[in-house]
Amino acid sequence: MTSEENVEKSVFEEIPTEKIYSEKAIRIATFFAGPLVAGYCIAENFKVFNDKEKVQKTWLITAITSFFIICLVFLLPENFPSIIFPIIYSFIASYFLKTYQEKNIQNHMSNGGETYSGWRMTLIGIVSLLTFLAIIVGVLLVGDSL
Repeated sequence: MTSEENVEKSVFEEIPTEKIYSEKAIRIATFFAGPLVAGYCIAENFKVFNDKEKVQKTWLITAITSFFIICLVFLLPENFPSIIFPIIYSFIASYFLKTYQEKNIQNHMSNGGETYSGWRMTLIGIVSLLTFLAIIVGVLLVGDSL
């Protein structure tokens, strides 16, 4: 690409003003903190990309996935390898990222858009873990009182 084409491209294409979550950050945070992180970050990216319908679908898929994971936790034997869960929901998050957001993320980055910091992902991960833990404790308390 010549320098004229570069200047022309930069004049006509807007530099994104909103930040997004990168694919790598979402994958890592999902592995360590669970599906709520993936749902939140993917939904927030869809908001930036102005795809409101997929925001709602993302939250629905996140809720269903979280529900099934909580159910499985109580149904599987204690000696079941717990590493399986992070691998499965990280794989699912990667699939959705590749399928529905990869091109938008690449365009955002190539147009000079920024991504959120790792510290923000860490905070989101902690909030996600606490939320998931609260749900599991709530289920245990309700189950004990029945």
